[in-house]
Amino acid sequence: MIQLYGLRMSNYYSLVKALLIEKQVDFEEIKAPPTQKDDNLLRTPMGKMPSIGVDGAYMSESLAIASYLDRVQPEPPLLPADPFLAGKVVELVCHLKLDIELVARRCLSEALFGGQVSDETKESTKAEVAKGMAALDRIFVGGPYAAGEQLSLADFYTFYTFGLSGIIMKKMFDEDILAGHEKIQHVMAVMAEHPSVQRVEAEQNSK
Repeated sequence: MIQLYGLRMSNYYSLVKALLIEKQVDFEEIKAPPTQKDDNLLRTPMGKMPSIGVDGAYMSESLAIASYLDRVQPEPPLLPADPFLAGKVVELVCHLKLDIELVARRCLSEALFGGQVSDETKESTKAEVAKGMAALDRIFVGGPYAAGEQLSLADFYTFYTFGLSGIIMKKMFDEDILAGHEKIQHVMAVMAEHPSVQRVEAEQNSK
């Protein structure tokens, strides 16, 4: 059985949990906050969450975990069989992670935890998220899923990227990050009704 380490408050923890459910892989949840303690660094070298344990070995980073799960449990697939289309899914995931979520996350401490970020950080965050959204629009298919006709890893990343980024941008700038992005709105609505995501959300709300 796989051990899933982290906290349910993390969007990446929730993403990996949804993938485990989607793949019907047996797992147990183990609370493990992000720390620099030796036991946590053994599982995740930067001390982040989530991480997984497999037969006494460990792995971190959601994209690496997703790749592992798709190999040990091929059905249902997270990537298309066609190599180029599979690459396009990963391309979309990278833009979601690097150009939207990680940029918005710069303001996380002020948006959700009572911290404070500089005006310069706020200005650069707002501008770079807008640039990232424009880039995303160029490759986001939304017909009906993020990367085309097949549900893929990109749909899970879409849901959990904008679940957090949308909150941050609204709190910091009173801005609806998805305004005018109908294709992304559609995928968000579809994924909100997807069984594995619904289970994660239900268990998150019942904690």
